[in-house]
Amino acid sequence: MYDWLDSVLKTEYTPVRVLKESPRGTVRLIRHNGTGRHLILRQFTGNSEVYHQLLNYTCRNLPTVFEAAAKDGDNLVVEEFIEGDTLSFLLQDALFTPAETREIVLQLCKALWVLHSMAAVHRDVKPENVIIRGSEAVLIDFDAARFHKPKYETDTQILGTTGYAAPEQYGLSQSDVRTDIYSLGVLINVMLTGEHPSKRLADGRFGRVVERCTRINPQKRYQNILHLMEAIS
Repeated sequence: MYDWLDSVLKTEYTPVRVLKESPRGTVRLIRHNGTGRHLILRQFTGNSEVYHQLLNYTCRNLPTVFEAAAKDGDNLVVEEFIEGDTLSFLLQDALFTPAETREIVLQLCKALWVLHSMAAVHRDVKPENVIIRGSEAVLIDFDAARFHKPKYETDTQILGTTGYAAPEQYGLSQSDVRTDIYSLGVLINVMLTGEHPSKRLADGRFGRVVERCTRINPQKRYQNILHLMEAIS
């Protein structure tokens, strides 16, 4: 893998700056030498199978994945650089209106529909992983994503963000599409109220949607992303 990294960076790309570092890896902004286009280079440990599958997909609400390589648990991914602000940044200044929230969430549902159609679960839907590019919402960062494996009772690795992670992500059962629905419910509530639904539930129809999304028992949530889209349309 490192031979691939060296050859690609030396011949095709120039590093610009480090955007994010964590114990699991690094995210860098790079520039393609031929076109001058900025891209993202992800280097991380863990499972990259969802990135490899995304090489075959194109969706306006997901970053395009151009390259993916893996060796001995180390991974490299070159993907589209999404220019815009994260929801977490935008929420520092103001909350979103119900109309704005509906439009953003419907677009995130389209992104999740692509993932779920390939039996993948994002497992880390949160404000930091949503970028607003003009009028488009783009769901990023699939480092925690995995494919649903019916033969397993629980996830092989516990990943997720406290407050947004569904109960089953803590070893209670295996995560599936309803796990992302739970996280999206929390996100809806935070966009409207600035708080977790356990502290303050959104008013009216959205509050009822959030309450169902975030039920402890996955069987009592919306069972797929299309049902959630219908509920907020």
